[in-house]
Amino acid sequence: MSLHPLETPLPPHEQSRADLYALLARLLLAPPDDELLHNLAQAPALDGAALPDEERTPLARAWDALRQAARGEGDAIRERFDALFTSAGQPLLNPYASLYLAGFLMETPLAELRRTLAVLGLRRRAGVGEPEDHLGALCEVMRVLITGAPGLPRRTPAEQHAFFAAHIAPWAGRCLDDIAVADAGGFYAALADFMRAFLELEAQAFELEGSEAAPA
Repeated sequence: MSLHPLETPLPPHEQSRADLYALLARLLLAPPDDELLHNLAQAPALDGAALPDEERTPLARAWDALRQAARGEGDAIRERFDALFTSAGQPLLNPYASLYLAGFLMETPLAELRRTLAVLGLRRRAGVGEPEDHLGALCEVMRVLITGAPGLPRRTPAEQHAFFAAHIAPWAGRCLDDIAVADAGGFYAALADFMRAFLELEAQAFELEGSEAAPA
């Protein structure tokens, strides 16, 4: 595959999308260290602090709740991650597309995803244990589709939409509902609420772009 020049900066909105996907991937794939929690707690509001709450977007309010949750005790948040996602016995949650779409792990949705990733020139990094259909891994794919990577081009909004619609939209909402219930009132419930608001905004933007691109 030929190299794609990446010297042109992304538009600010696209960089913000990529950064949010990167944050979601990081928080879903591994427990947060204290530095990450501190940076998240100190991050600025998404729409400034001047607007009254009723005029703020659902995404901005969910972001505030996540920032507040990040002020919790780091060890407790990390212990909760382990209980939810990586318990040596049976974790409370398995955030994999195959489980939500086919009822079992390592099923047809994973095979279909791997075919899509191959077409995009992507594959799982050596040493990574999580199957590619982990929700956090899919967020990382979305980041790469937006930003590109060495040897990989940035993908068009239509290509991003196709991946999102095929591999994230059909099941992510149910998974986030399960996370919110399993960690009611906790950091990961706040993360689930924020991610739900973000993905809903993504879906709306993709639909709008699609309608504008459609021939009259």
